[in-house]
Amino acid sequence: MANKSLVTYFSASGVTEKVAQKLAEAAGADLFEIKPEVPYTSDDLNWMDKKSRSSVEMNDKSFRPAIAEKCNNISEYDVVYVGFPIWWYVAPTIINTFLESYDFSGKTIVLFATSGGSGFGKTVSELKGSVSDTTVIKEGKVFNSGISKEQLLSWVNSLGL
Repeated sequence: MANKSLVTYFSASGVTEKVAQKLAEAAGADLFEIKPEVPYTSDDLNWMDKKSRSSVEMNDKSFRPAIAEKCNNISEYDVVYVGFPIWWYVAPTIINTFLESYDFSGKTIVLFATSGGSGFGKTVSELKGSVSDTTVIKEGKVFNSGISKEQLLSWVNSLGL
């Protein structure tokens, strides 16, 4: 039997959301948006302002922004894709909040990200502590919003899950 897949994503500006929607279609997966309890404004996302919300959160690795709603059927999935924009060369701390909210034991998590130019950096090591030792975290790819559904399907197939 094929693994049941879920594509989860956090998107502050809509770019990651577009990629996640195409990925869910390509992979035949369900879709869940990781929404912050307090949505981010454009001022919050101004990385050039050291006092902006995103800058403050990313400077404190223990910060865990609250999530608006839970995914109630996460236990049904074998493979969970987790998408996010790259912030300061890692995943936003809301991804740690998400991972720490569920038991992913025995599941495979495949990361994917969107970025204006940086790669995954230390993302995997920064997230590893947020899941159990029996959870497999695969570093996926960084995509741009122009990725096609066909390219995503090819990538999904290459994972062999």
